[in-house]
Amino acid sequence: MDRNIAYCGLDCSACEAYIATVNDDECLRRKVAAEWSELNGADITPGMINCLGCRSDGPKTPYCESMCGIRKCGIAREYETCGECPDLGSCDKVAAVIRGNEAARKNLGMLGP
Repeated sequence: MDRNIAYCGLDCSACEAYIATVNDDECLRRKVAAEWSELNGADITPGMINCLGCRSDGPKTPYCESMCGIRKCGIAREYETCGECPDLGSCDKVAAVIRGNEAARKNLGMLGP
């Protein structure tokens, strides 16, 4: 499986934090930090916008590194992605991500090829 596919099925390489990191784009980091701060009601600084994907060995945003329950569960169960989990269809953790995201569902094997 592509290492840029997150445990939840999202494509990390499409995330603006990932794009800012691989391109070392400070302008994009500032933009993302401002948007995410407002969206989450939290103080997110441009320095926190460094991520190479949740399944990579590289840097991650603070949320992806230590707060994401989906990532924690996938690591604990030693799954490559949630697509390996027999409870995927009834999982409350991943439901919010896959409910409205056809690409994530496809990445987890929930849709045909």
